[in-house]
Amino acid sequence: MSSATGQDTGGGGEEEASAAVRNALAASGCGCLLSPLVLLGGVIVIIVIGGFGVVLAPLIALVTAFGGDGGGGGQPSADDVIAVFQGDGKGTLDPATLPADLVDPVEKAGALCDAIGPTVIAAQIERESDFDRNLVGKDGAQGISQLPPAVFERFGKDEDGNGSTSALDPADSILAQGRFLCDLADQAQQLIDSGVANGSVLDLALVGYDQGLDAVRAAHGVPKTAEAQGYVAGVRSLLAKYEGLVTPPPSPTPPTPDTE
Repeated sequence: MSSATGQDTGGGGEEEASAAVRNALAASGCGCLLSPLVLLGGVIVIIVIGGFGVVLAPLIALVTAFGGDGGGGGQPSADDVIAVFQGDGKGTLDPATLPADLVDPVEKAGALCDAIGPTVIAAQIERESDFDRNLVGKDGAQGISQLPPAVFERFGKDEDGNGSTSALDPADSILAQGRFLCDLADQAQQLIDSGVANGSVLDLALVGYDQGLDAVRAAHGVPKTAEAQGYVAGVRSLLAKYEGLVTPPPSPTPPTPDTE
């Protein structure tokens, strides 16, 4: 997370491809072109994110390889994964995708406002810290949600009643993350309503979390940079995972030693 101190009211933002993805197709930020192809049901998916290598294709590859053919039996299809990637982030969290002690705070954080769901909270945690509860970032951001000290001081509370409020306490950190995202979503909605910025509330809030809303105001939306678009796409690319649509294959059972 860099230093930091959409739901489109026009009706088209959340229902169509997110602005971040559309802009990413044109971004050339670091001059790095990544275009994995996945062919499923006649659909070729190409998503280019300059510089960061965060793409949707690996998720669809998992769906393709491990049963997601869009047929019967409730298996997810590539279209399902794409829809989640481009959606509003309000999907249902699959508790099996998280450590047991984090399910409750993630659910609570995702229920603090209508604009942010629990899958966004979980995906952002993976993006920020890869669930390292003791991580201290280069900019002083701390804990599982990587909030800068000034932001945590504003939004942090003693969530688990242990007598202390700490960014290194997962429950405290995650609920502070949720409050901060909801605050950013409110501000993003105001920017959209006033015509200052275009895009979805979710995308603008994510950029605000990573870079601050001044970056959104200056760009009138998601900045056309590798960092901003890579961050939005990176979080979005994990949403399907936390809805339980994409899972890795089980570890192979080791062969039984021959004792004869």
